[in-house]
Amino acid sequence: MTMRAVVQRGFGGTEQLSVQELPDPTPGEGEVLVRVAAAAVDRGTVHLLTGLPYIARPYVGMRAPRFPVVGRDVSGTVAAIGPGVTGYAVGDRVLGTADGSCAELAVVPVTRMVHLPEGLDPVTSAALPISGLTALQGLAKAHRGDGVRPGDAVLVIGASGGVGSYAVQLAAAAGAEVTGVASAAKADMVRDLGASRVLDYAAGPLDDGTRYDLVLVAGGTHRLRDLRRLLVRDGTLVLAGGESENRLTAGAHRQLLAMLWSPFVPQQLLGLMSRESGEDLAALVEHVAAGRLRPAVDRTFSLPQTPEALEELIAGRVRGKAVITV
Repeated sequence: MTMRAVVQRGFGGTEQLSVQELPDPTPGEGEVLVRVAAAAVDRGTVHLLTGLPYIARPYVGMRAPRFPVVGRDVSGTVAAIGPGVTGYAVGDRVLGTADGSCAELAVVPVTRMVHLPEGLDPVTSAALPISGLTALQGLAKAHRGDGVRPGDAVLVIGASGGVGSYAVQLAAAAGAEVTGVASAAKADMVRDLGASRVLDYAAGPLDDGTRYDLVLVAGGTHRLRDLRRLLVRDGTLVLAGGESENRLTAGAHRQLLAMLWSPFVPQQLLGLMSRESGEDLAALVEHVAAGRLRPAVDRTFSLPQTPEALEELIAGRVRGKAVITV
């Protein structure tokens, strides 16, 4: 038996992508086979496509893609159960992360998936895992790991993107006073997500005298010293994203510098690499089911349109997540 999948031949642009027929995958120990309803792609998928920054090559593949099938976020139904799996049955609706989700079938480890409750749309939910986990785990770093508290002042830079839009909603749900940084055109959207203030990223420096308990960076190229000035004395800076033209490190150089600088200053300066955790994904699904969190879907595309979706992401015409329906 075969399935359709979007395959990446090498590193580069969308010319490296094609829809191919591949043998149906087989789940191994602790894995399930998911019949995909929807997958999602974002700026992280673009990095996997281009193989940039070079600092990521040990993970994404040195000379060829380590994960030839595109995509990680996935929703669908269980098609087959691997050895040692309990708690799931064929036909269950699930949400998780796969090492290749833009396909008709995907193998998902049970440690990286959860049941998708009835009433939650699998298409919009597909935009939740990677970006939602990054936001959730970033906010959990506040107060030396105790998390965001009611009344905290939280600044989210890149508030209209995938990670940022989740961070605004989750911080507001925790009772924080949230300031979002976004374009003027996205200001109303960010307020609707729960921000009490929105700063225009193009209007100049962010330092208006306000000091924050947590600054979560999901975009932009602000200097580390400028970000640190925005914090209260015992505040936390979490660098979860950001882009630059540097092909070696892109925005990752700030994360490395933050970790080196943090032991010598009263604030906590952190780079964040999110974990694909089923336990944390269950917390996100609970927030969605309770109405505290809305998945951030910008546009939807069909499986053969995956290269077009990535072109739109590269061009900046899609903010946050593009969902691929299968």
